[in-house]
Amino acid sequence: MFNMGMPELVLIFVIALLVFGPKKLPEIGKSLGRAMAEFKRSSQEFKDNLESEIETDKIKQELVKQQDEIKAALETPKPVETQAKDAGAPPKINAA
Repeated sequence: MFNMGMPELVLIFVIALLVFGPKKLPEIGKSLGRAMAEFKRSSQEFKDNLESEIETDKIKQELVKQQDEIKAALETPKPVETQAKDAGAPPKINAA
């Protein structure tokens, strides 16, 4: 994210040392470390929740698609020969 080298970090450390003093600097470092860890944990939790919701949405869409296919199959009328076979009766022969 940031492209900082050693000279930049040393400059930031010196400025922080001058502004906050040597006694407060370790305390500020710990607080900053905790805040960064909490941010990382929260962002990972958000990412996991987002991926879970996306996966749940995909599953719901697939189930709706399957339900639509089943409804369409049940609503399609069967030919007379197929109905007779399903009922166990001999097929009807049309004499024309």
